[in-house]
Amino acid sequence: MYSGVVDALDVIPEFLNTVDQRSFSRHGRTHVGDERLASPGDLADWLAEYDLLVAGDELGTEDLAAAIALRTALRQSLSGEVDATTAFAAYPLQLAHDDSGGLRIAARSGRPWLDTILETVVVTVGRGDWSRVKLCAAPDCRWAFHDTSRSGRGRWCDMNVCGNRHKTRVYRERRQQAG
Repeated sequence: MYSGVVDALDVIPEFLNTVDQRSFSRHGRTHVGDERLASPGDLADWLAEYDLLVAGDELGTEDLAAAIALRTALRQSLSGEVDATTAFAAYPLQLAHDDSGGLRIAARSGRPWLDTILETVVVTVGRGDWSRVKLCAAPDCRWAFHDTSRSGRGRWCDMNVCGNRHKTRVYRERRQQAG
């Protein structure tokens, strides 16, 4: 298992995208969303992929529910659906000693993999990088992404897909209103 904080700008969007809410059509094909965490085994596979699970750990339905609850809280916080204070009230944090003799922020959920994700989010917030983790502004997408734009004001998971669809839609609406 990976102990400590992981690279949030890689792992957190991947965690958020374990639910795919995209429903747009592109080139005549409708995208069908899905749930990557449909079972405790799926959760174990995902955690193992990111080296967040101790070999031999058995995950149950409570673990799956905890992962989905955290993912939902993070997505709702990013989208502004709920206040962050409300979204994370169930995840208390405390100061703990780290290996170097200093202090670190620690989560104590009883699930080390969940604690790692929570602590990663906290460190990302503290560094000021959380503002770079976003949900696509397209209402029929909402894919999580790391905004790498210079200004940090990126709105689309992919400018060539969602950004282009938005700009085309706005252009057509303007032409229709003018005509």
